[in-house]
Amino acid sequence: MALTRDFKNTVIARVERDPAFANTLLDEAATLFLNGEPETARLILRDLVNATLGFEGLSKATLTPSKSLHRMLSPKGNPSMDNLAAIFEATSKCLKVGLKAQAVDAKRVGRRLASARVIL
Repeated sequence: MALTRDFKNTVIARVERDPAFANTLLDEAATLFLNGEPETARLILRDLVNATLGFEGLSKATLTPSKSLHRMLSPKGNPSMDNLAAIFEATSKCLKVGLKAQAVDAKRVGRRLASARVIL
């Protein structure tokens, strides 16, 4: 099912009024990538990019064509590690936060083996 324009606008409005929500989206996207769920991670990251710096701003920040970035963050996208790192870096800078990855004891958290944490 395709996302509606209303959903996208809802995400944008929530990010604009609640910076903690934007940080949580970034944190969740990084955690999903680390735990082998890249498709969902790309979709969350795409929504975050749309709600913050936009694909044109991301294009300028990463020196990557906007169309390529759209493809990378699509459900079937396949960004290289270099491109993915650049996207996370640009998004983190836009939100004025850092990211820290850490290993987590799988027994305590269920199936998650790693987590990301936004550092303010």
